[in-house]
Amino acid sequence: MAVHDRSGFPIPQPDERCPCRSGQLYAECCGPFHAGAPAPTAVQLMRSRYTAYVTGDTAYLLASWHPSTRPASLELDPHLAWRSLEIVRTELGGPLDREGLVEFAARYAADGERGVLHETSRFVRGDRWQYVDGIA
Repeated sequence: MAVHDRSGFPIPQPDERCPCRSGQLYAECCGPFHAGAPAPTAVQLMRSRYTAYVTGDTAYLLASWHPSTRPASLELDPHLAWRSLEIVRTELGGPLDREGLVEFAARYAADGERGVLHETSRFVRGDRWQYVDGIA
């Protein structure tokens, strides 16, 4: 992803591998969800939210956040670089489920330091899957 927006966030290109590391192209993976298609599973929403953090897509992050826990606004640091996502485990979260858990490890770099965000996120599905909260 050599192209960046004015804030310094990378812009995924349709023919590039998706930042969520699914192995698919962005246009076949997280791209459709960022364009408005509903994610069919909690893990796909988790992957698309990770990619939104990578690309600085706060509008998508807020739209995919459950209203009961959604912040009024969200500011992301373009100097924090998300490097990889590993899905550790899932519970429920399928196309017919109403709730699900996704445990993940997301690696990042910031100010010359590296770190890992390890979280178990809760998701619920009404019309579409939404992120509720997470326990780090």
